[in-house]
This record gives sequence, structure tokens and C-alpha cells, in this order.
Amino acid sequence: MKRISKKKKEILAKYDLEKTYTLSEACDLVKEITKTNFDASVDISVRLGVDPRKANQMVRGTVALPHGTGKDMRVLVLCTPDKEEEAKAAGADYVGLDEYIAKIKGGWTDVDVIITMPSVMGKVGALGRILGPRGLMPNPKTGTVTMNIGKAVEEVKAGKIDFRVDKYGIVHSNIAKVSFDGAKIKDNANELIATLIKMKPAAAKGTYIRSVYLSSTMSPSIQIDAKSIVA
Repeated sequence: MKRISKKKKEILAKYDLEKTYTLSEACDLVKEITKTNFDASVDISVRLGVDPRKANQMVRGTVALPHGTGKDMRVLVLCTPDKEEEAKAAGADYVGLDEYIAKIKGGWTDVDVIITMPSVMGKVGALGRILGPRGLMPNPKTGTVTMNIGKAVEEVKAGKIDFRVDKYGIVHSNIAKVSFDGAKIKDNANELIATLIKMKPAAAKGTYIRSVYLSSTMSPSIQIDAKSIVA
């Protein structure tokens, strides 16, 4: 018989796998059942009643989390020389164009967000096969292809994230750190869920918010009562 570790026993004493929790309860509980030695990320998974294979049911967008994600977002700006100072002043970590395109072609993707401008998308578009699978490809719909470079960088640094439903109809997103107060985790979760509800495709039928789970980097998933969120 497999031995249960001390940490696992502590978690099981606080957590009921069969129970659904309110969002407030889950945001406090995820802090209690996370036993890592580092500041773990808090993630939310929302299963939607959509068919992502149909263009009119694709859910994709951005949301500005009121308390940020707690993560220092590494931002690369690919722009023409006249926009470089604006990008640097806004806090971009890397700024340039041809030299970074060459680095990316060589396999470098050590950033969290790439922001660019319409006039250089011809060059950036050639990186689609590298950036696309990593979720780094700039897109006008997420505000990462824009002439207002400074504002875009500031928004990302302040906690703006982008999300996209996967092929199973699930939106996965990092929304906080476990060191956040439960109330702040809840605020961030509510902001994302409210944004998803506003974006409900007209073609989506039946229950839209099917299920919601909250977890940290190394904790079990906590099921949230979806009806209590939508109400």
C-alpha cells in the first residue's frame, strides 16, 4: 500500500475532493493546500459551452486583472527605431527589430509577451511557426499589434493578460500568486469570468459556463460551483 506523505495528509484534512466550493472559499482554500517552498502561481480553468472548431464560437480576448498576476512579465517590443524610446520608457525588457527576429529564428523565445506595430508585421509574420505554438504571436485582437506601443507595454506590465479557448472549449489562465490575499485572488478570478460572460458568442447554445476549477502550481484542483458565479 502506498504511503501518504505528511504534506498530503495535511492537504486531505482541509480539502474534500467531492465538494464544490464557492469562489471565495476556493480562493482561501488554494492558499491553505499549497505546500510549495516558492510563491506558486494560481491558475483558473473555465470550461465553456462552445465549439471552438466553429469560427463564430471562438472566444479570445484580453483582460486587465485588478491586482495583476504577481509575475514580472518579460516584454519584447519589435518596432522601428522611432518607437524604441517610447517602448523603453514604458518598461519594455527588450526592444529592437532585425536582431531579435534573427534571435527568434535561432530558437530564442525567452519572453512572456511580444508587442509590435502594423508596419513590421510583414517581418514578424514569418515567425508564426515559432511563436504561434508558444502563444507569443502578436495579434491586433489582443492589443499586441498597435501604434500605441507605450500604452500596450504599460498595460501588460500592470497585469493585462490574453486568453483563448483551447480545442476542448477550456480557457486556462494564470491569475495570481499564492501569496496574494484570498480577496485579491477572487477579484482577479471574477474579472476574468465576467469578461468571458460578456464575450459569450451568440451561436453558443445551452449552459455557457460549464465548470470552473482553481489550482496552484502543485495543488489539487478545487471545483467551484459555477452556478454561484453566474448568478
